[in-house]
Amino acid sequence: MGTVYDVITPELTAWIGQQRIIFVATAPLSVDGHVNCSPKGLDVLRILGPCSVAYLDLTGSGIETVAHLRENGRLVLMFCAFEGPPKIVRLHGRGAVLAPGESRFEGLREHFPDMTGARSIIFMDVDRISDSCGFGVPIYQFINDRDQLTKFHAAKGHAGLQAYRNTKNAASIDGLGGV
Repeated sequence: MGTVYDVITPELTAWIGQQRIIFVATAPLSVDGHVNCSPKGLDVLRILGPCSVAYLDLTGSGIETVAHLRENGRLVLMFCAFEGPPKIVRLHGRGAVLAPGESRFEGLREHFPDMTGARSIIFMDVDRISDSCGFGVPIYQFINDRDQLTKFHAAKGHAGLQAYRNTKNAASIDGLGGV
């Protein structure tokens, strides 16, 4: 049976730090809107305190998480053990989009690696922390991070990424505002 925690314990912090993929889930308020679940890799997540986390949001082909958070703030992060003992951890809470140039973005930026494609920092106030067994999650072996996204960002450069965001990240698939 699963456990609900009051805070992100040091043990959970260490375990989360070993996971190579994060699943980020959000949804619009509209019942006709699309629920979104985005996998995140690379070294983008930081545990900032007992009930706060943040991750570096990299430029990609969609803007669902940002659009949903700006509309309603609901956010869940899920971590699965694909190696070692089976375990799933979910962090539920309220998320905020911090854009470059904002004081909160600049204050947190030092916690993350310097990555060309950074478009925001997603900050989360965690109000529910739970784990479950993960018995049904398959075992996979991590080989390496993919480098296509960082190469794409580097090839576009700052101006090219801004133009890309203006066309590909202007609105969510449901028409909510993006960047």
